[in-house]
Amino acid sequence: MGSGQVVRCLFLERGKTVIHQYKNNGYNIVLDVNSGAVHVVDDVVYDVLPHMEKKEPASQIVKDLSGAYPEEEIKDAISECEELAKAGVLFTEDTYEPALQNFKKRPTVVKALCLHIAHDCNLACRYCFAEEGEYHGRRALMDFETGKQALDFLIANSGNRRNLEVDFFGGEPLMNWDVVKDLVRYGREQEKLHNKNFRFTLTTNGVLLNDEVMEFCNREMANVVLSIDGRKEVHNRMRPFRNGAGSYDLIVPKFQKFAGSRNQERYYVRGTFTHNNLDFSEDVLHLADLGFKQISVEPVVAKPEDDYALREEDLPKIFEEYDKLAKIMVEREKKGEGFTFFHFMIDLTGGPCVYKRLSGCGSGTEYLAVTPWGDLYPCHQFVGEEQFLMGNVWDGIKAQEIQDEFKCCNVYAKEKCRNCFARFYCSGGCAANAWNFHGNINDAYDLGCELQRKRVECAIMIKAALADTEA
Repeated sequence: MGSGQVVRCLFLERGKTVIHQYKNNGYNIVLDVNSGAVHVVDDVVYDVLPHMEKKEPASQIVKDLSGAYPEEEIKDAISECEELAKAGVLFTEDTYEPALQNFKKRPTVVKALCLHIAHDCNLACRYCFAEEGEYHGRRALMDFETGKQALDFLIANSGNRRNLEVDFFGGEPLMNWDVVKDLVRYGREQEKLHNKNFRFTLTTNGVLLNDEVMEFCNREMANVVLSIDGRKEVHNRMRPFRNGAGSYDLIVPKFQKFAGSRNQERYYVRGTFTHNNLDFSEDVLHLADLGFKQISVEPVVAKPEDDYALREEDLPKIFEEYDKLAKIMVEREKKGEGFTFFHFMIDLTGGPCVYKRLSGCGSGTEYLAVTPWGDLYPCHQFVGEEQFLMGNVWDGIKAQEIQDEFKCCNVYAKEKCRNCFARFYCSGGCAANAWNFHGNINDAYDLGCELQRKRVECAIMIKAALADTEA
């Protein structure tokens, strides 16, 4: 395409006609939102495209750009763009919105549960949305009978779906470790009886992590999330024990051993950055330098009055950090020292199915959270919000209207998403964040949207840079 290079990708799901152009780390990048095609282009093509999007005639485009480029280069660029449009990878049309009614009518099948195995924690993380594990309520540990009923509920409501997911969550799940083990054993027994396959996962702060836990997890847990925020001073500021002491020195050696025992696969270290460490790329690189290969450091979601909450004025610095991190990741990958950063993971050759791209995580429909006493909520972030209590694992879903509301939550139902270039990558964002900031699950968390758009841009740039190297 001109003197640039086209990065090929397969078709993604389509929405409103739109292209998104941006420059990042020396690359001119054009995303055709509805086909998912990514093009790395030269300057003349980059400047021609906005005129073509406005459907200006070729003669007008040549006239508008004649002061910047030779006439023949402009005409060649127009011709190449027209060929790409004919091939269905530029200026593509919406084909999914008309089919949305069928999407809404799809049968509801539960495929995943977040088991709140412990509403208790041995840390006092300052940003914890679960209030040190209490979730706006009381401290409690899930007993085996409740957990067993939750697995039975999942099996009974999973329809013909064979692969089911169960995440042991908290609080801190290792504070109820015996019940975790008993439920895994029960689940394995039920697999054979019902032709199901359980994918168990665990999220832990690492305080109680030991060899026995590691051995069991390596045998039974498909993925383990290890909570750590990065540099020692950053981590200890936000993730102390209840007496104020830091937890970094205790957990880091355990996490390093655990990640190594899993061959640096099927886990990720997960941190949170706040207003207090806007230079969070240093925390990501710190974790990489500790030897971790699977890393996620995510923006805090907090009330505006919290001193650690991210603010709109923080955005330029955060964008700068994402750009910096993306550039360093490309450099390290080229040297054979690469690592995965969760928010830059993007699949340009396939990715999730259309339903996933339209509706996201499936909270309130395919994915539910279960409290220690068996209540059902749309996801872990809604637990304790009584207006979102959907039922329980014994009686099933009683508040059908809540499930219906979540079933209709998709990128076309959200006005802020309809013309956003990133809509098929974030699938409309987090319903809980939309509710917490706007009181409406069909709204969107604005600051989070800004960050998501930037991450998508960086992720595509990384793909382009690495493809350029391979070529």
